[in-house]
Amino acid sequence: MKNSGSVEAVEGRLCECLSKTGLRPTPQRQRVYTALLETPAHPTAEEVFMRVKQDMPDISLATVYNCLDTFVQCGLVRQVVHERGATRYCANTEEHHHFYCDECHRTYDIPAASSTRRLAFEVPAGFVVRRFEIVFQGLCPKCLANRSESAEYP
Repeated sequence: MKNSGSVEAVEGRLCECLSKTGLRPTPQRQRVYTALLETPAHPTAEEVFMRVKQDMPDISLATVYNCLDTFVQCGLVRQVVHERGATRYCANTEEHHHFYCDECHRTYDIPAASSTRRLAFEVPAGFVVRRFEIVFQGLCPKCLANRSESAEYP
């Protein structure tokens, strides 16, 4: 994944972001953040919990949720919410959007268009856009290939 790297770089990024909010990089926070970086498939909190629990058997699901909430507030992680699906977490902090496969339910990162090719939209007066995301939905290449020739995708 693009934003992984050496352990020192990961710990440095975590410490820097947490210190800006007056928080400490606890062992639990460090392990949860590392688990997110090791899982490029946009895991749910429960999936992160199961991964972290292997190394930290005493960690609770509530602690994992608290860590994830902290990371979202610090800008280390983005929440990815799809219709009728569990909230997923994305540690890719580069500007990007998401593609959701209707069949396998995986979420894929889609690079954002360069600034010269941005989509044009108008925001009503008085609103300030801090971030926007486009979510594409359809079939990923693997699921499309698995479909029979006679089946049509609506």
